[in-house]
Amino acid sequence: MSGEKDHPYIPRLRTQLADNKIDRREFLRTATLLGISASAAMMMAGEIHPARAAETPKAGGSIRIENKNSSADPAVMTSIDSSNATRQTLEYLTETGADNITRPYLLESWKPSEDLRSWTLNVRKGVKWQDGRDFTADDVAWNIKRLLADETGSSVLGLMKGYMLNETVGADGKATHSLWDANAVEKVDDHTIKLNLKVAQIAVPEHLFHYSFAMVDPTASPKFRAGINGTGPFRVVELNPGRNVVYEPNKAYWGQRPYLDKLEFVDYGDERAAVPAALISGQIQGILNAEPQQMPLLRNQPHLQLYEVLTGDGPALRFRVDHKPFDNPKVRLALKLGVDNVAVAKLALGDMGSAGEDHMVAPVHPEYFKLPAFPQDIARAKQLLAEAGFPDGLQFEVAVTKTPAYHVLVVQAIVEMWKQIGVNATINVMPTSAYYDVWTKIPVGLTSWAHRPLGIMNIGLAYRSGAPWNESGYNNPEFDRLLTQAESVADPVERRKVMEPIEKILQEDGPMIQATWRKQATFYAKSVGGFSMHPSQYIFARNLWLKA
Repeated sequence: MSGEKDHPYIPRLRTQLADNKIDRREFLRTATLLGISASAAMMMAGEIHPARAAETPKAGGSIRIENKNSSADPAVMTSIDSSNATRQTLEYLTETGADNITRPYLLESWKPSEDLRSWTLNVRKGVKWQDGRDFTADDVAWNIKRLLADETGSSVLGLMKGYMLNETVGADGKATHSLWDANAVEKVDDHTIKLNLKVAQIAVPEHLFHYSFAMVDPTASPKFRAGINGTGPFRVVELNPGRNVVYEPNKAYWGQRPYLDKLEFVDYGDERAAVPAALISGQIQGILNAEPQQMPLLRNQPHLQLYEVLTGDGPALRFRVDHKPFDNPKVRLALKLGVDNVAVAKLALGDMGSAGEDHMVAPVHPEYFKLPAFPQDIARAKQLLAEAGFPDGLQFEVAVTKTPAYHVLVVQAIVEMWKQIGVNATINVMPTSAYYDVWTKIPVGLTSWAHRPLGIMNIGLAYRSGAPWNESGYNNPEFDRLLTQAESVADPVERRKVMEPIEKILQEDGPMIQATWRKQATFYAKSVGGFSMHPSQYIFARNLWLKA
């Protein structure tokens, strides 16, 4: 796409690249969001990759991969693992690749208006559900409206609330939502949908790949199960929640047919200690991710291949602001100042971690604004607690999942540091499934937030008022206003300027300690071809094949 068809912002973006105000990664990500194809954007950036000899994939064989599963509705799933199980048969309108560039998938293309308030989504022709019915704009419109409905309870509402919904707060204080306009989701024809937004938004294509945005059949139950009707490359032939999922190829798949004859995801639950042995012995050929303490053992296995990538993945120890004493911002700030994030990252993750800055926007995000250092300050933390009415300190419980194991190490390090400011916290290590049954209700808990390509995405999911995944109950109108403003800015340089006050609000007033970022790493048998490490840990089994 070039010339008059390009979004009018593209020339300015090219000038910023030439003037070194943005790097190639930021140029490619923004240009593709504005409707430029990935190949055209790479040419604009002068990024021409020479042809390389590649192995020819072979058809046949079966692969077993360690990955948790669930029988829940994909709209309300809360883990990457469960979304990996569904994504092999339920597909997305777009796809953000391992290179963090978002491309059309069930869409052929998209085109935003100049003011970013109207997005035309061109639905790919020739896509069929596994039962043979055509996938059309009606399916897309139904799915979008379902995901934005209060009764569904999807985290998508938190992402799109600012630009797609109106909110009404009743006398009981409960918020309800509705489309901001009757024509907000407009069917143009059988293969075209137009999203008409309340305010401008740059990240629509990336929101469409949020893992809760899987397209489900409007005519059937959305719960994940054997025989579920999707558009994807694999059919689910067996599902045993908490144990395994078995897939066979969809022989009538609309895209490139998968190479494997059989795929199985094996769920080890919280018994992660068994996973390395299973991988080394060949019982499984890949794992979702490697724990830091497993790395030395797995690195020394000659038949295994390491894959790793820098990410914006990090756990947040957060407080519910509707529970005392965490409703007091002085208490929240004191608890942050009592922690040395550099030391927590080193203790819990070693060389796989780096210090967080308590605002959940990572250095890998294009809109990241580098704030001044926010170091541990014991004296000020004690002073703030005294001013808040707790001169003798505090006692409370911190809940944390049993897996991944480094979560417990993060909490142990923080709890030990808090003793210096008079805070004595106990630790409740919970089974992972039990934690996520109640995670939004726990007064103090540590929750892992997966990498997303834009920093504005996770903070919208986690801290926008009224969002289903707002586990802390945080409600700050100024934060909401600034976040909506940041989401409307296409220019990554200008967006960083808006991110500065957003990051400061979260750092000084926000309800969480985000002490560390995590490098993602995994291992697969060298006999497996076609695997790429995705920063969000997504698995695309349609690309996998066996070399021998």
